[in-house]
Amino acid sequence: MSVQKRRTNDLRKIIDDSSVALLITNENNIYYLSGFQKSEGAMLITGDESYLLVDFRYYEAALKNAKDCSVIEFKSLVDEVKALLTKHSVNTLILESDVVTVSTYNKYVRAFNEVGVSIISDDTLSKAISNLRIIKSEGEIQYISEAQKITEKAYTEVLNFVKPEVSERAIANELEYLMKKYGAENVSFDLITITGKKTSLPHGVPSDDVIKEGDFFTMDIGALYNGYHSDMTRTVAVKKCSDKQKEIYDIVLRAQLSSLNAVKSGVKACDIDKIARDIITDSGYGRNFGHSTGHGVGLDIHELPYVSPKGETILSENMVITVEPGIYLDNRFGVRIEDMVLVKDNGFKNFATLSKELIIV
Repeated sequence: MSVQKRRTNDLRKIIDDSSVALLITNENNIYYLSGFQKSEGAMLITGDESYLLVDFRYYEAALKNAKDCSVIEFKSLVDEVKALLTKHSVNTLILESDVVTVSTYNKYVRAFNEVGVSIISDDTLSKAISNLRIIKSEGEIQYISEAQKITEKAYTEVLNFVKPEVSERAIANELEYLMKKYGAENVSFDLITITGKKTSLPHGVPSDDVIKEGDFFTMDIGALYNGYHSDMTRTVAVKKCSDKQKEIYDIVLRAQLSSLNAVKSGVKACDIDKIARDIITDSGYGRNFGHSTGHGVGLDIHELPYVSPKGETILSENMVITVEPGIYLDNRFGVRIEDMVLVKDNGFKNFATLSKELIIV
């Protein structure tokens, strides 16, 4: 049995009886359940059948690559779904509440009511898929690991370009080029490559601003490989480093290492966050750490579990999370250090292999 078949069978557990079906339109969820990327269609799961519905552009590729589902070419998605609902005597259709817009929901209600089908758009289906995706398979772990290897290879090379008078945008462009050169299908997100005072912005945007001697330079970067993301942040100093910069860097590093050392199955996500937050707060910089300590990574760059003060998820074997505390001094500089790790029963496996000691380039 394929991994996609097992996932679909697990998802069917939320179906009460044969009169209920599931409609999935999130592309990442479709890929997760069918093995086919970039469908721009939908997946319909009934009590005993799975259908991947695509238009003409994707039909041939879907026939070759989709696993354990019937591929149907549609001219009108709604009409095709209506026909299948009637064929399987479905009277209730559950939607993904987190991706269906109000206009699409209203369209579905009007269309499917015509064949006696009522719509449920609570969080039942979205939560069920998220809970499946939170535990990674061996194949998913391999894809994430490969994405990280590509990221590290590009990062190691691009350090040679981090020098005075080089622009933030030039570094971002070089990183993207190198990642794609080494096998990434894309970057994981809009890369953050920022210098000087802009490093106090957790999500600063690269521009034509140039690096200056004495700057911190922050790179929050990741690659996409077979649909799976990597995520890593490193902060380096250019040519020299002040005592204050070293102080802040050392606090963030201590917070990051202490949080990492607590990662293992059975630990609450909020407890990982608390360790980093307490160290930073006790050092006098609590108000300068305003984001979560981490998040899940997989088909989405941000997914469950959330490693935050409100993160109630209990970590389990083969979850993938980031640990990324930071301190941001307004209009001065900031430091963030981020690793992506695999939760294990007795600890964690770090996807990142690069040193986190302060580098002066």
